[in-house]
Amino acid sequence: MREKINVAAVLFEGFELLDFYGPLEMFGLADEFFVVYQVAEKMGPVRSSAGVCGYAEYALADERRYDLILVPGGAGTRQQASNPALLEWLRRQAHSARILASVCTGAGVLAAAGLLDGYRATTNKQSFAWPMSQGLETEWVKQARWVEDRNRYTSAGISAGMDMALRLIEVLVDAETAERVANEAEYEWNRSPSHDPFAGRFGLVW
Repeated sequence: MREKINVAAVLFEGFELLDFYGPLEMFGLADEFFVVYQVAEKMGPVRSSAGVCGYAEYALADERRYDLILVPGGAGTRQQASNPALLEWLRRQAHSARILASVCTGAGVLAAAGLLDGYRATTNKQSFAWPMSQGLETEWVKQARWVEDRNRYTSAGISAGMDMALRLIEVLVDAETAERVANEAEYEWNRSPSHDPFAGRFGLVW
């Protein structure tokens, strides 16, 4: 029996709900292959930008090692980009994790940790400027649903994280499993990373 893939989903005050729980729904529907850990600076409830609380079962200080790190976006990313505890934890995890992934402005947190230097990446199209300011050595892709560069996966805003999560399932498990998960979720999977109508709608491309 194959060893399960350990996913660390990072919680912080002001996280975006769908950034976080959209991908976790996809991994959860493939729980024969994935185990999800909700991780925050401290264990306990963590309030989202919508006011709904998530719950961190593990703290950064636990020093577990994970295969896949997932950083959501949300208004709280601005504070986390200068949170030394989280940034240092991400740097340590990057040494052993198979994949570092972000949804929406979570890319700004990875960039602030220096983990997107020399990589291609994308982020939320309405808030593109802020993540860019955190990663001056990053090649920011304005028109992309998600971007894959070696073991870095970054998605555009909010719902794009579900497309990226399905792609990760395809890469880490197989295409059949990703397709099954999309069907069970009754989700119309956008398989094309370059299909991004929102870049034009928000004035990033013409």
